Amino acid sequence: MIRETIQQSSRNITKSKTVLVTGGAGFIGSHLVRKLVEKGREVIVIDDLSSGSLENLSSLGLKPSDFEFKKIDLTNYSQILECLKEGDIVFHLAARIGGLKYLHGTENAEIAALQANLAIDANVFRASLEKRVEKIIYASSTAVYPLDSQYSAGAIFSEEDFLYQPEKQDPRFRFKMDIDPDGGYGLAKLLGEVQLSWMKNIKIAIARIFNVYGVNEPLDEKSHAISDLIRKAIDYPQKEFIIWGDGKQTRDYMYVSDCVDALVKLEEKISDYQPLPLILNIGSGKATSISELAEVIIKISGKNIKPKYDVQKPVGPISRTADIRKVKETLNWEPKVSLEEGLKRTFVWIQKKIT
Repeated sequence: MIRETIQQSSRNITKSKTVLVTGGAGFIGSHLVRKLVEKGREVIVIDDLSSGSLENLSSLGLKPSDFEFKKIDLTNYSQILECLKEGDIVFHLAARIGGLKYLHGTENAEIAALQANLAIDANVFRASLEKRVEKIIYASSTAVYPLDSQYSAGAIFSEEDFLYQPEKQDPRFRFKMDIDPDGGYGLAKLLGEVQLSWMKNIKIAIARIFNVYGVNEPLDEKSHAISDLIRKAIDYPQKEFIIWGDGKQTRDYMYVSDCVDALVKLEEKISDYQPLPLILNIGSGKATSISELAEVIIKISGKNIKPKYDVQKPVGPISRTADIRKVKETLNWEPKVSLEEGLKRTFVWIQKKIT
């Protein structure tokens, strides 16, 4: 049992603090829950299981006795209010999120993403204020960064590329912002950050997370490029290996365990950090093109795959990479899992999952 590996001293330090993970049965959330349990934390998993699953947790070696699970719809304020108590620590990962087709592929996709995520965030933040939680660690996104800049090759974003600050003349009500987020989802995350900046007496950390991949990532309509390409490699030659676009678009890919390590360090850091909120990019700091990604996946598959390119398909932004100098310095953190190693782990997991 995972808890049996924890030193008693670690238990004594953290046992009085309950940690709630919204979206804790999801992709990143399930890995975060395991990490917290390994560190001896008392964890409550909050999830409506609309996209996450308890299988995500059990497949990582967790048992029902390792955490408390509450099936809750976060668009219902009274339900989340009942879960919180004074002094709690909240990792807020829950969101309506998916790949390009899911977030932008239909007539109502943008408004649906905006409304759902605004409702979820507003309820979690309002309940946190009412119950006087100690900390909130918020999973934001690269989607808050200016979209226009993401259509230039080699775009690298630092935390300073999206800033918001009160006007000196009237810091209560006026904010100085130039915004150009990526659709309804990006706007919701941007407004989530702004809400947190107004919240006093709670220690706030904001993680602007770039492209995360790995075990437990979605394989349905919410899937991303890596899982799509791995499935295409597994299905080849019965199905063609088609890459959307010309393959030159780049992203910043980070394995899920590295992301979780950063989130845990971020929660620990804000205990004594000033000024708050602490905002950090969480990414690999390396740009990888879709063609390069496909090349590694094809190599892992061991097949003689000849990719085809469909330049008529949508590809989203051309480039976005994280500047991770601040997170390295602030948290003494950097990614450990190489792209090739992470893709190998993910390939094996998807192959077992679908065959």
